Amino acid sequence: MRLSEFWELVDEVFGKEYSRSLARDLHLNALNSLTCLEALEAGTDPRDVWHALCDQMEIPRDQRDGGDRKRLVPPPR
Repeated sequence: MRLSEFWELVDEVFGKEYSRSLARDLHLNALNSLTCLEALEAGTDPRDVWHALCDQMEIPRDQRDGGDRKRLVPPPR
């Protein structure tokens, strides 16, 4: 997953306004309490950040494509 795809999905699933707040403020348990922004800046793969965010926000796997069933979202590792 490219970084641009990560941001597209975050905006589509959580809404553009809320997504930026989540990325900046929500500490992800699965990523040693880093925020999305901190994890990405530290070099964590966007796919891993995406799934950590979705897991913590309890987004079902079948809804992680942002409503675009043709979009292939890489599975969690």
